[in-house]
Amino acid sequence: MGIFGKRHGGFGPAPVTGRDLLLADLDGVVYRGPEAIPGAVEQLNLASESARLAYITNNASRTDETVAAHLRSLGLRAAASDVVTSPQAAVALLAETVPVGSTVLVVGGDGLIDELHKAGFVSTRSAEDDPAAVVQGFAPEVGWTHLAEAAFALAEQPGRDPLPWIATNTDWTIPVARGLAPGNGTLVSAVHTAVQRLPVFAGKPETPIFEAAFARFGTRDALMIGDRLDTDIKGARAAGIPALHVLTGVDRPKQLVAASRDMQPDYIVATLAELGEPYPRTTFGKDGAAQVGAARVRMDGHVVTVVQEGEAPLDLLRAGCAAIWASGLAIYGLKVPEILYEDHWG
Repeated sequence: MGIFGKRHGGFGPAPVTGRDLLLADLDGVVYRGPEAIPGAVEQLNLASESARLAYITNNASRTDETVAAHLRSLGLRAAASDVVTSPQAAVALLAETVPVGSTVLVVGGDGLIDELHKAGFVSTRSAEDDPAAVVQGFAPEVGWTHLAEAAFALAEQPGRDPLPWIATNTDWTIPVARGLAPGNGTLVSAVHTAVQRLPVFAGKPETPIFEAAFARFGTRDALMIGDRLDTDIKGARAAGIPALHVLTGVDRPKQLVAASRDMQPDYIVATLAELGEPYPRTTFGKDGAAQVGAARVRMDGHVVTVVQEGEAPLDLLRAGCAAIWASGLAIYGLKVPEILYEDHWG
């Protein structure tokens, strides 16, 4: 199964085979900016014929219905109930922390406001309204004034316990049509610098957002489809489900070969066209070389050796990852040939 298959060559089942639930990230997987990534819609619609398809996103700026409407405009069959958002997970955590009906200071957009109001909380933008907690999520309009109000509300006060602070996610960047822009993690960091403490996080890679999805769809037999190692893949591993990394978004081959154990995907594909295709098995030869297809990569101490390039750059990347990951050695101590992390898919 996955990148470390049985010890013989050929192909194993397609990544989607036998899954009850597919959890697809959005930015970098389904779309980039407002436009669909070529082929993504067709492949996801095809995959949804054999498994339940849900969308799991850290982006807190939009409501579940707004996200679903965007997906439908791209040609996907999506309802609001198919969308699992970090604001939903954040509000679930909030309900365990302060009484429903409390006033909550919001840093973020409609996605957070909508979920707070649906759960029975009162929202405010001002620290002067004596909020019982602060909830922070990404929105393009978030600026200094909003961050300052959060800092004022979270400031230590004699005789008062630290005010609860829940953030939707830690994404340092967000992919948009023009490139990578600062994400919610960057904005949280600004408040963190001012108040000298960290919030509780609800979205990927933390497990609350995955648990919300499992509860809603009634199964843990799920495959996570993502483009970020530090959120999608790490979160899937923390939640105990397999993960597929697609090379249409943020993290590239260079990040894959360097992935720590908690961020190593089970599958690596170039595009979603490979979701339903048999996945090549990884085997290890007597010389210790990892082989995928005709590509073979071996560890010689701290030197990564390409024994055979093979015919497919993606198989070489998979073999390189398998060899490096199996070694357990930290990437900064290795000599890695550039051909292994050359980006043919950018």
